[in-house]
Amino acid sequence: MSSNHTPYFTSSPRASIRELPDELISQIAAGEVIERPAAVVRELLDNALDAGATQITVRLLAGGVRSIRVEDDGGGIPRDELPMAFKRHATSKITSLTDLESVGTMGFRGEALAAISSVADTALLSRTASDTTAYQLESLTGELTPAARAQGTTVEVRELFFSTPARRKFLKKDATELAHCIDAVRRHALVRTGVGFAIWHEGKLVEQWRQVAANRAVSQASSTSQRLSDVLGEDFIGQSVAVEHTHGPVRVHGRVGIPDAARSRSDQQFAYVNGRFVRDKVISHAARAAYEDVLHGGRQPVYVLYVEIDPTRVDVNVHPTKIEVRFRDGREVHQAVRHAVENALAVPRSSQGAALLNAPVAPPSPVDNHPFSEPNTQPEQMQWAQTAMNLGVTTGEHRVSDKLADFEAMWPVRREVPSERMREAQTTRANLTENIWPLGRAVAQLHGVYILAENAQGLVIVDMHAAHERIVYERLKAQLESPQAGNAHIASQPLLIPATFAASPQEVATAEAHVDTLHTLGLEVTPFSPKTLAVRAVPTSLFHGDAVELARSVLAELGTHDASTVIQRARNELLGTMACHGAVRANRKLTLEEMNALLRQMEETDRSDQCNHGRPTWRQMSVRELDTLFMRGR
Repeated sequence: MSSNHTPYFTSSPRASIRELPDELISQIAAGEVIERPAAVVRELLDNALDAGATQITVRLLAGGVRSIRVEDDGGGIPRDELPMAFKRHATSKITSLTDLESVGTMGFRGEALAAISSVADTALLSRTASDTTAYQLESLTGELTPAARAQGTTVEVRELFFSTPARRKFLKKDATELAHCIDAVRRHALVRTGVGFAIWHEGKLVEQWRQVAANRAVSQASSTSQRLSDVLGEDFIGQSVAVEHTHGPVRVHGRVGIPDAARSRSDQQFAYVNGRFVRDKVISHAARAAYEDVLHGGRQPVYVLYVEIDPTRVDVNVHPTKIEVRFRDGREVHQAVRHAVENALAVPRSSQGAALLNAPVAPPSPVDNHPFSEPNTQPEQMQWAQTAMNLGVTTGEHRVSDKLADFEAMWPVRREVPSERMREAQTTRANLTENIWPLGRAVAQLHGVYILAENAQGLVIVDMHAAHERIVYERLKAQLESPQAGNAHIASQPLLIPATFAASPQEVATAEAHVDTLHTLGLEVTPFSPKTLAVRAVPTSLFHGDAVELARSVLAELGTHDASTVIQRARNELLGTMACHGAVRANRKLTLEEMNALLRQMEETDRSDQCNHGRPTWRQMSVRELDTLFMRGR
């Protein structure tokens, strides 16, 4: 190292303790709250919403660095209270410690305007309903003058960080700062459906979200879906499912994206607690855990979740930016969010799509010889998880193939058949399929891998191994979780020669403390010496795997996570491996009745839209898409 190098940290004589000047205190507070233009926009939006605004307009210059102007139509600030607005810890939101413990407003500390005015030239213009004129207050001079304005408040912030030029150098390009400002408004717009938002930049309108819930006839769910569609796009609504769940004192609602809509980044994950946007590890972990069974790898789910809880059970006074919260009982919130998302994702989308995309029609006549006109015609003794994998199905005295032949008789193939009769037959066929089977009826098998089925929307393509893998997996889980199973555990296989490995003191302690947990997972790990562990039994399905690596990974999980969570995660992984090996393999020829039986099982199985590895099990191609491929109608 060069001798000319100057260290950043050097020792110095101890200085005496003294009070900081008020100006320096304001600068420190501003640094905690105001780090970029988007932070100013966020704080001013909070104040506008607390004032009861129904329309908020944000006007920016140079990405908000040169100017930020936020206008609202709220209740306004009385003339006598305006001089107090720029003082630290001056607020109308709370008056006592009791109020702080049950905050129901977006802002409450009374620091925002003081922090903003300490790093920028700020002007406050406001008028109440009882005032005959508006009044404007300048932060630099303290001058209060009459002005013209309708009811509401306007806050203008000019030349951000003019008093601290060094901090201004850390700002990004104008386009980047503008994007952050838009994100700040978007987060408020997603939860405030009764408020309209508009963003102008350099005199041009860049974003606008109109007020949705303007009348009582619009339900909360409908207004929320409309606002989500406006802000995040119609694709988000089309690729997400609704969430509605109550767990004790916690209510969770919103929408979560299907696994197919997962992204490489977590930029579309929005969580709200009592209307406040938060970044909370409890909520994000719960949401991610709910996707464990359907989404694997580094993909990130998309969601907008609203958590409603008693304000006394959550502390919002944790971080200066108010973006972090602390729950009195994090477990109840975690369970509520996880169960809400899991329940929403469990319902197969095939049945949902049939209900949403098509209008109901009259049920088929009982005399029709349609092969699927009687639901649940498969015998009860049919078990897809059996080792023999006997996929044959009979219905009463006739095989399904016989009824299929009768159904095919409805379709004349001679050219002299009148077109009117053909149209009637097509309508009958579509109605039968639509009302009975969302995934339609099987028509062929492609390359021994895919099942082709026809439903009312068009063509359904099914990956038979992936679909059957999910069916077997869900049945194995249900069997292990059923009350009849009692204290069930995964079957284990003793090792002829125990596998020993050098273990750390923590691994030895974990193995001794979680003997029952390891037994439940099909593992037997015992001390061989003070510094050595021996693996004496492993799960039967993983008998040929690396016993030492398996034991190390499970002990590491047990050492850092709750035992019940580790058991469930490890058990599901093992069951997934068993289901993968037990599912019908590729290149196995299936009969039509076997393929139809698989489709029926998919419609009844939770999470059947994805296999255990997160891959889709089926895809729908509409008739319109098929027409486009062959340029029909052009």
